[in-house]
Amino acid sequence: MLRVLIPLAEGFEELEAVTLIDLLRRAAIEVVTAGMVAGPVTASRGTVLVPDTELAAVADQSFDMILLPGGLPGADHLDQDPRVRELLTRHRSMDRYTAAICAAPKVLANAGLLDGRAATWYPGALDPAAYPSVRHRSDAVVVDGKLVTSRGPGTAMDFALTLIELLVGQDRRSEVENQLQREV
Repeated sequence: MLRVLIPLAEGFEELEAVTLIDLLRRAAIEVVTAGMVAGPVTASRGTVLVPDTELAAVADQSFDMILLPGGLPGADHLDQDPRVRELLTRHRSMDRYTAAICAAPKVLANAGLLDGRAATWYPGALDPAAYPSVRHRSDAVVVDGKLVTSRGPGTAMDFALTLIELLVGQDRRSEVENQLQREV
């Protein structure tokens, strides 16, 4: 079974995290949520989630994708945690999927993982002039090889469905999307 790691830091964007967790699990993908420390994590608007584990317990495990939810100050906390940067760098060296939404692409940019790549993010989360080697796009979802980024809470469902398609195929994406009764 495919495994996706979603680190949750205090102040994450709940709409993004819950949408991603829910839709990937509907696609029969194993999602492991990991807090930066043990215990519940409070999101940017006060929603409290209890992660499956803490980051230290899974940092040496293998995942098919690492997926960063955005939100502030959540993305800043991820960006400031050296364990996250080390995990992302190691994961990238194994040529596996890395994905980030909203303000979380800043974590990838500051780790040098967006250099020479196309990406999108929440308006104002990153200054394109400060990252001249990143090809900024304003699309809802941008796929550049095994790097996937998205703009924000309003694009979370499209982002999740794109990730499903990349990981388990168009047929499984269509099954999940049809169950949602979504008009596209």
